[in-house]
Parts: sequence; structure tokens; C-alpha cells
Amino acid sequence: MTCADRSDSVSIMVDLHRVSFLAGCGDITPIHAGFSSDKKYIVKKNETSYLLRTFAQSNLDEKRREFDVLRLMFDNDVKCSRPIELGLVDADTAYMLLTFIEGLDGEHAMPPLSSQRQYEIGIQAGEELKKINAFPAPDNVEPWNVRKQAKHMRYLNQYLEGDERFHGDEKIIKFIDANLSVMKNRPNLFQHDDYHLRNLVFNDDGLAGVIDFGRNDWGDPFHEFLKVGQFNTPISIPFSVGQIKGYFDGNDPDEIFWSSYSLYAAMSLFSFVVWTKQVCPDQLGNTLQIINRVVLDHNYFNAIRPSWYVC
Repeated sequence: MTCADRSDSVSIMVDLHRVSFLAGCGDITPIHAGFSSDKKYIVKKNETSYLLRTFAQSNLDEKRREFDVLRLMFDNDVKCSRPIELGLVDADTAYMLLTFIEGLDGEHAMPPLSSQRQYEIGIQAGEELKKINAFPAPDNVEPWNVRKQAKHMRYLNQYLEGDERFHGDEKIIKFIDANLSVMKNRPNLFQHDDYHLRNLVFNDDGLAGVIDFGRNDWGDPFHEFLKVGQFNTPISIPFSVGQIKGYFDGNDPDEIFWSSYSLYAAMSLFSFVVWTKQVCPDQLGNTLQIINRVVLDHNYFNAIRPSWYVC
């Protein structure tokens, strides 16, 4: 640890002295990666590592839902952190304590591996995603297509009101409008909603676990795959192909999948611009590069199956 890290750890111990679990713990190491507003730490106790997340007390209800989701996933043999405690540090701060998944995220784990091994691990990731998507939405959740179309229109209007454009956006808007019916009658199931290599942890045995369930939602499970084209393919095309085939029991998906995938990929381009401008505007140039690559992968959405997918 650096000197700055050590002083941070001291302040952490003072701030969190009311968390009974921390009594007798060893190291507390801050984690600085990711876009979440939570403060995250690796906590060592009795030679076991835990993930400690602290956040504003006003977010406690939202975090309780995430905690309950993790319990549901863990109890149904999904490879994820085991939820241990959720509570208050003080009047302003709350915490969530989980088991820590040891390993490397996919961005760092994939490149040294052979293409065949990347593909095999992709199969594991697809099989795990299918387990995650196994739970139907409650009856009071609106149909997927109604919610998704309304959300898309909000993002599209914000995009059109802004001053940033990507090449071919008008053609892509027409593609979306012509294919909205694809969403009708699609399943309304549990979504991780941020399933990509940076949220997957790997060790020598392959997939060790799935992290960051905080954006979970209900809807079409095929929507989970749009992050493959955005974030996974630059790191590993074999993994990306394997993830899709693993989800479909080793087979190639049908045209219903590709029609859905391409529609969601196209929709995501507009929300991606808006989200980047709001959350991390300094990354807008990188976002536009990703968008341009996705557009070219689909030949401006003249092709519903991207060029990187090789059967």
C-alpha cells in the first residue's frame, strides 16, 4: 500500500467502527475501479477476503433489493458473491458485506489465453447467464416492450436535443422504428443488465463469478447480449462467440435472436451517448469510437448478425 492508501485505511477503521463484523479484521484495502458511487474495500478476516461497500443511507432500499437479488442468485447456484450483512454505519452511511470473488476480470484474464480456451470460457459465461435469466418478472411489472420503447424514446429525445452526433444516426433511427415489433411478446425475465467481461471474474478453472448486479432489471434476456458487441469483442471474439453459443446449449442462435440483438444494439447507441455525457463526459470520444465500430459491424444495420460472429 502507498502512504495515501494507509491513511485511507486508518480513516476507514474510524468511520466503520460500528460495523460489528470488522472487529478483529486485518487489512482494509480501498478499490478504486469502476463507475459506481459506492466506496468499495477488500476486507481480510481470518484469512478470508470480503467485499465491503459503503453508500449513502438514502440508497438503502435500493441496495436491499440488490442484496436480496444476490441471495436469490447464490441460493440457485449462480456463481456470485454470497451476501452476508446489510446495515447502517451511522445516520448517513450504510454498508453491504459480501464474500469476495478471487481472480482477474475478463479484460485482464482473456488476452494471455489461447483462442480455444477463450472460447471454452465463453461457453461457461453463456451457461451462467442462462441461469441468471431463469426467473420471471413479478406480475405487476409492465410488459418488456412497453417499458423498453418508452425508455428508448426518452434517450433518443435527449440525444437529438444534444450537440453530439454519430455518423449514420438517421438511418439507424429508421431501422429501429421499422423493427420495434420484434420486442412484442418477448419474455419478461430477470436481467443482470451489465453482463460483460469487466463484470466477470476468472481464475485457473475458468469463470469464478459474476459481479455488479446493481443494475438488474426485468425484460428480454436477449437484451443482455448487447454488451458483447460493445465491450467484449475488442478483448476476445472467441469468448464472445462462445458466450452466445453457451447460452444456446452449444448451438448457433436463430433469426429471432439476431433480430432482437441488432434492435437492442441499435437502441443502445443513443442511450450510450446520453449516459456518457451525463456520467463521464471525458470518455465521450471513446464512446463514439465504440459506436462507430458497432455500426460498422452491422453495416449500418443492413445486417442483423454482426460481422465478428463466425459460426
